Amino acid sequence: MNQQKTHDMHEHTIQDHHSKASQHHDEASKHHQEAAKHVAAGDHKTAAHHAQMAHGHSLHASEHSNEANKKHVSTHASK
Repeated sequence: MNQQKTHDMHEHTIQDHHSKASQHHDEASKHHQEAAKHVAAGDHKTAAHHAQMAHGHSLHASEHSNEANKKHVSTHASK
């Protein structure tokens, strides 16, 4: 599965990677907001779930950002 994920990452354009990173950051933000609401309500189990989901989206965003940067360098770096 890791090889498939890597393969899929390489098929995106630089613009796609930035767009996907933005989407994942938006999703992470939503999950953090939900986690905060659940902490305030004393529901720490649900808060932890949303915090974990936020973390996963943040990781995906970072992966897309890294791939965009790699592609940018390989496409536009002077050789």
